[in-house]
Amino acid sequence: MAKPKVDDIHKFDYQLVVAVAALLILGLMMIYSATFALGYQLYKQPTYFFIRQLLFTGVGALALIALANIEYHVWQKFAVPLMAVNLLLLIVVLVVGQVTFGAQRWLFNGSYQPSEFSKLAVIIYIAAWLSSKGDQIRKVSYGLIPFAILLGVIVGLVVLQHDLSTAMLIGATALAMFFIAGGNMLQMILSGLLGLLTLGLLISRAPYRLARIASFLDPLNRDPLGDGYQIRQILIALGSGGITGLGLGASRQKFGYIPASHTDGIFAILGEELGLIGCLVVIGLFAFLAYRGFKIALAAPDSFGTILASGITISLILQAIVNIGVVTASIPFTGVTLPLFSYGGSSLVISMASIGLLLAVSRRTQPASAADKEERHEADDLRGRNRRTRVSGSGRRAKSKPAVS
Repeated sequence: MAKPKVDDIHKFDYQLVVAVAALLILGLMMIYSATFALGYQLYKQPTYFFIRQLLFTGVGALALIALANIEYHVWQKFAVPLMAVNLLLLIVVLVVGQVTFGAQRWLFNGSYQPSEFSKLAVIIYIAAWLSSKGDQIRKVSYGLIPFAILLGVIVGLVVLQHDLSTAMLIGATALAMFFIAGGNMLQMILSGLLGLLTLGLLISRAPYRLARIASFLDPLNRDPLGDGYQIRQILIALGSGGITGLGLGASRQKFGYIPASHTDGIFAILGEELGLIGCLVVIGLFAFLAYRGFKIALAAPDSFGTILASGITISLILQAIVNIGVVTASIPFTGVTLPLFSYGGSSLVISMASIGLLLAVSRRTQPASAADKEERHEADDLRGRNRRTRVSGSGRRAKSKPAVS
């Protein structure tokens, strides 16, 4: 692959960097606030969790910088090996993984969660695969069937870990990427319906999932000391914060009332201490991250860059929406962290690595060839006449890229 010309390489998207840095700083503040009592209780060290998260942030920053400086088409070549490693890790964790709270998701004494790596590996592979197919993805035999088989294997392995929420995020992100690449709408609707039926079956066969649905329907009164306890305490925290909050460090619910207050429930502690204003600031930062991410995707020089940047953005924002939706009782309870904000090494490092890939795409926003330039000019003319973007057009870019099997 030809090395990009100097004129085609730009500065990083520093507005995106600022938004990510703001989320990391606010997250570190809230993690310290939510864990200083827990750290002292468990390890006689109030800063135990804060220091670990700071170390994870440093590792994530190295990953971000490294990936941001690597020409992003390199990952198109390594998509297949990455997927092979991903599948191997998902199988290994089912054999020797650590079981915690009924889920078998962790390796290396609970310090690494393969499903987090799976999120990024799937995005890279699917972006490479879809961009190599072009308009052929509209054909069932070339597009939907192999896509469904691949996605079914990955999602199935994650479901076997009892991690339905991550499996749903991976599936939803992949389906959105299929749409962006120009997938047939009827095929996507049928696939979505099949996915919903499968989800309903998985929920109906697990009593604890049914209990979460029941708690969602009546969060304040449903079994307040049992299945409905956690969401009830989370809503108490949000209600106590009001508009301006109780003040940084003044949360009462973090003292054992909210389980996993520094991971899944961190947004509730934010609402209690910094109020609605603090919550809106964080939501605004995620909205701005989405804006910059999709802007980078639209300016990418080829279909691989467009689909890759879109997939990364969708994955991060969907996860944020699910976490905030759970905390505000807008969707049924499920264990999903708030990306770039919650405590957790695997989630943070993979999220920052994903941002690094997004920044790598942002550095190359000019068409790489005369044919690409002509196509982009034609697309711009079409948008000028129709006043809308033809999403499926991205599937026709960069047909010269090697196919991914």
